[in-house]
Amino acid sequence: MATVEQSYPLGGKPFFQRASFTGNASEYFGIWIVNILLTIVTLGIYSAWAKVRRNRYFYGNTALLGHSFEYHAKGKQILIGRLIVFGFLIVVNILSHVAPLAVLAIWPVMLVVFPWFLMRGLRFNARVTSYRNVRFDFVGTYGGAFKAIFLGTLVTVISVGLLSPVATRWFYKYVFDNLRYGDRPFSTEPRLGALYEAFITVVAIVIAGLVILGLFGAAAGGFSGNSMGRGMGSISLWHWMIVLIFPIYILAGLYYRATVRNIIWSAAMIDHRHQLRSDLGRRRYAWIAISNVVVTLVTLGLMRPWAAVRMQVFLTEHTAVHVDGEIGVVFDQIRSTGNAISAEYLDVDGFDFGF
Repeated sequence: MATVEQSYPLGGKPFFQRASFTGNASEYFGIWIVNILLTIVTLGIYSAWAKVRRNRYFYGNTALLGHSFEYHAKGKQILIGRLIVFGFLIVVNILSHVAPLAVLAIWPVMLVVFPWFLMRGLRFNARVTSYRNVRFDFVGTYGGAFKAIFLGTLVTVISVGLLSPVATRWFYKYVFDNLRYGDRPFSTEPRLGALYEAFITVVAIVIAGLVILGLFGAAAGGFSGNSMGRGMGSISLWHWMIVLIFPIYILAGLYYRATVRNIIWSAAMIDHRHQLRSDLGRRRYAWIAISNVVVTLVTLGLMRPWAAVRMQVFLTEHTAVHVDGEIGVVFDQIRSTGNAISAEYLDVDGFDFGF
């Protein structure tokens, strides 16, 4: 586990400084087990404060350029947001039994309201995060969220997935282009061609997997038919074939997620001069994600802290930044203009809706 930042050249200069994660599984296990026990004892109420403790640990142990991040949310804010969502689910559940047709009227309303929840959640999470005593901020509007979520989903569905890279680009541009560090804007200009390359590769993976699975099923089915005749043997075989389709989609999805992260982050900049970079290994990412789930299930959840730290280490160490200029001078300039924003949000309004 790396505890210091590392530099690496990409075609010479500039040099990117890698982030690092200084936490470990044994430390986090103590936080995690207390969170679990108190959440159970309080019938789930403590989960809001558990999230605060968890995030403060992960943020506080994520280091970049010799400094770590801070998380300032309060458990009460998270609890209120969750109660609002929980109350909505209760209302929907009651209506589904009392007046089923009324539920049909609620979902169109939710499609319109959900972008607002997302916008507020992004703003809340940005404002409760700081680095070098300067807060982040999110200035996205409802209209932008509506385009990124509702219209993005709509064009994806209408095009049978063919326009999903376009929707992906809309969403991440909405997130990055409205993010601020102090008063310095983030931005990203991912190439649509690169996103389509990732999408086509994913489609190829799925098709290849289904073809191989189909050939194997046909061969095994023929062998089963010759040796056992029609009956339970062939039915059981095709049940297994259907089950094995899901790992193909999971692998494709993980590949796409890692590739998109690399594309989006590597096209991102801060203040139009400081570059970000992500270089996740896609096979390694898929292996860590899948093996984490397997180990967590086999150990009945006891290895969840190890899995969480393992993934965080991987994501962090494959994230880097190039600061254009002398680091101390750059951050002094940001602090000189970012202090007003930092002070303004010491008492953050708003709630975390968990979206």
